[in-house]
Amino acid sequence: MSKYSIIGTNTPRVDSPAKATGRALYADDIKLPGMLHGQILRSPLAHARILNIDISKAAALPGVKAVITGEDTPKVKFGNWRLFPDTQDEYPLAVDKVRFIGDEVAAVVAIDNDLACEALDLIKVEYEELPANFSVDESMAPGAPVIHDYRPDNISLNRKIEYGDLVKGFAEADFIAENTFEVHAVSHAYMEPCACVAQSDDDGRVTLWTSTQVPYIVQCLLASTLGLRENDVRVIKPVVGGGFGGKMELRAWEFCAAFLARRTGKPVKFRLSRTDELAYGRRRHGMKLYSKVGFKKDGTITAKDFRADLDGGAYNSMGPTATFLCGNFGAMLYRYPNYRYNGYHIYTNKPPAGAMRGFGAPQALFASETQMNMAAEALGLDPIEIRIKNAMVPGDQIPDVATVSSCGFIECLQEVAKMSGWKAKRAACAESRDGKGMGVGCYSFISGGVFNWLYTQYTFSAAEIRAFEDGTVHLLTPATDIGQGSDTTLKQILAEELGLRMEDIRLTVADTSVTPQSDLGTWGSRVTLMGGNAVRDAAAKIKKALAGVVSLKFDLNVIHDIGFKDGKIFPVTRPDRCLTFGQAVHMHQKFKRGEPLVARGYYVPRGKGLVTPAFSFGAQVAEVQVDRETGIVKVEKMYTAHDCGTVINPMSVDGQLEGSIEMGLGYALCERFVMDKGRTLNTTFLDYKVPTALDMPPGESVCIETFESEGPFGAKEAGEGLVSPTAPAIAEAISQATGYRFKDLPITPEKVLEGIGGLRKV
Repeated sequence: MSKYSIIGTNTPRVDSPAKATGRALYADDIKLPGMLHGQILRSPLAHARILNIDISKAAALPGVKAVITGEDTPKVKFGNWRLFPDTQDEYPLAVDKVRFIGDEVAAVVAIDNDLACEALDLIKVEYEELPANFSVDESMAPGAPVIHDYRPDNISLNRKIEYGDLVKGFAEADFIAENTFEVHAVSHAYMEPCACVAQSDDDGRVTLWTSTQVPYIVQCLLASTLGLRENDVRVIKPVVGGGFGGKMELRAWEFCAAFLARRTGKPVKFRLSRTDELAYGRRRHGMKLYSKVGFKKDGTITAKDFRADLDGGAYNSMGPTATFLCGNFGAMLYRYPNYRYNGYHIYTNKPPAGAMRGFGAPQALFASETQMNMAAEALGLDPIEIRIKNAMVPGDQIPDVATVSSCGFIECLQEVAKMSGWKAKRAACAESRDGKGMGVGCYSFISGGVFNWLYTQYTFSAAEIRAFEDGTVHLLTPATDIGQGSDTTLKQILAEELGLRMEDIRLTVADTSVTPQSDLGTWGSRVTLMGGNAVRDAAAKIKKALAGVVSLKFDLNVIHDIGFKDGKIFPVTRPDRCLTFGQAVHMHQKFKRGEPLVARGYYVPRGKGLVTPAFSFGAQVAEVQVDRETGIVKVEKMYTAHDCGTVINPMSVDGQLEGSIEMGLGYALCERFVMDKGRTLNTTFLDYKVPTALDMPPGESVCIETFESEGPFGAKEAGEGLVSPTAPAIAEAISQATGYRFKDLPITPEKVLEGIGGLRKV
């Protein structure tokens, strides 16, 4: 029997009724009196100098209220948050040069959207076209066109991780796998295209409603680019229809909406179309990955040398962080006694790549997991057994980077082998030669980025609780629910702590003028652990105050454990002597002469490693059927075992798993950008193929519960890590089914047929 009342129970999401009935308000649903509509003029060229912009005809069009270019703005660069100012390289509107097809050049606001679009056609821009680079190889070639003058080699940065003795490690190896992998850029494909509405008051202060994952970061960057004080900007997050990392930066339209709202004195809305998102939006980094791993005959790893060349596109965006994390994930899962990583973030004249679910892990782990499967084959070992031999366990370290605390990786491997019938089924696939295959892939992921050099600048998460004598509380949190269900999770944590029902908690989220300051947003699967710990900290202060009231009420002259359950507060040894939660709040306020009972909680993971205070782990097995005549791959079943610590809400974890498998299917088999000299050609969901519900295979899953001491009630991440193992598991299954080893994605029918026919050379 569970010791918890709410933790671990299937709890419907608190926002489900509003979303299901259409009452949920997204950014594009916001309509304010006198609101103007904006449009962005984008560059048709991949690389060019701006010689002149003539806005006179557009500005003269009746109904157009303002037209701006980069020359009208304060010309403050942004990008990769204000945490890393040396990597900020992007203006809200282009100044002097454009660097990709779609770079923002000018903005128009008019009385309606059609008129704003008409005005764009009247803006005349004179360009001097420049030579361009459309791949990392082109950008790194001697004499390549320079995209940013401050980086004449087009390498925006180099991140390194190194420990041990590589020479010694490889000398001890009996087998060395040395391979090059290529993974492609893909879209976040969230259902809600970006939109925002800005309003300025008489004092020039700005309120911005925007579809974002990082309200506080947007507040900081927007204030900086507008030349305002931080408190002169208020950011409110409405309901968000998915983000997956694509909405965790300040973007040009948010700046333009705020700037033009101040200029016109009217509310201003900008919204993107699906074509805008696919043609010009942020995307996951395409990478070229070089990996060399040494093994002994028994499968023990001796060394790893790893390099990643990231195609960053025209600007840094979140690339500096992704570049480092790729190397971190390359060192995870297994014990690498000697390790070296070099990551290069490289400018190209393509749309910028940014953060996307997994944040460097899907790329790094496709290479790592594929090489583990290749090594198992070469050494005559079982792919799961070689992983168990090298698997990380609690206490393992990446020196100066991360320490593994809770870890159920070996248990995940054992369980997924058992539930899938691994040995018998895989042997049967090998014997049948009828296009069936079975493969395994694994993952580890962070539970919130730490980056300990920021400790002196930021609180990582915060929460405020207001208690009322009617037996209810009000939770105010800056944590951002973008569809992953964190609003529900935080309410569960608070309800469990205070012994209340979910319906006793009112929730206000992600409004930078109301909720506590300085939350870094939703990314890196950080909200449950970091936001949950902040909620628990605030709840502990409420409990301490109310426990004192109960002690006074019943004249408890010795220390008693005070329980909070079913809306009552009581000595654990004498539950009959109790007060209701509301009665205790009333008495506390009476003792304090009417002072409200309010508490704030915070969480900063000091001393918890450079990267994260906790890691999740998991293993996944894919069964596939390959049609050798058409090259079509059908994923018939997926099996998953994952360690996410204590499960707060099982149905929510299941939802995250299913969404991750769907995203992993697309990454493995079909999603890709078709590019022609920097221009994206597939700009609708008719051409950019994402898996649908009909493509989802049946599956079985199990949670391997460990207790994470740093997590609320022992919980850690269950949102992003699971997106990484699907592609390598499917690739291994296809390899067994066809005899061809794929080292690049996506694995399309054309590639399968070429591989079977011996025509592929990648």
